[in-house]
Amino acid sequence: MKLGLKNNEVVIVPYDKEWKDEFNKAKTEIIQYTNLKPSQIEHVGSTSIEGIQAKPVIDILIGVDSLTTLDKAFFKNLQNAEFYKLKVERPNEIVCAKFTDETFEIKTHFIHIVEFKKEKWNQMLFFRDYLNTNQDIKELYENLKVSFFNTSLKGINSYTDYKEQFVQSVFEQMKSK
Repeated sequence: MKLGLKNNEVVIVPYDKEWKDEFNKAKTEIIQYTNLKPSQIEHVGSTSIEGIQAKPVIDILIGVDSLTTLDKAFFKNLQNAEFYKLKVERPNEIVCAKFTDETFEIKTHFIHIVEFKKEKWNQMLFFRDYLNTNQDIKELYENLKVSFFNTSLKGINSYTDYKEQFVQSVFEQMKSK
């Protein structure tokens, strides 16, 4: 299993069942260095959706009581587990990453820190679970991801924007449940 992408690189690779093991290894390390409980750490993103192609990066969801009360010690503990806070600005989310080495060029894991059991937490888990239990939707999503490479678009922001309407349509399904 090869993990990692350079900054702004977009590549998808065939599903690898070792992604689940890699998530569990990272979860164990995060628990070891922080006071987080196992229930606060979930595998999300395309590597958590069985059988589909994905960027070779493990996405981890961490739920906390409040983003505003996280202190330097919390992020120092994550650094001890080799996760570094990024300067990425996202509403109601803090992003951290793990890299292959000290050059910080290739990211292998992302942590998405959100408020536990609030809207963003629920959306990310719903998306994963909905795709894992709906084969037709899973295939539509994979085909959409593959079709990105047939466009003239480049970079991670374009890739994310390209998928956004689909992602929002899945979130709409959550409202009807």
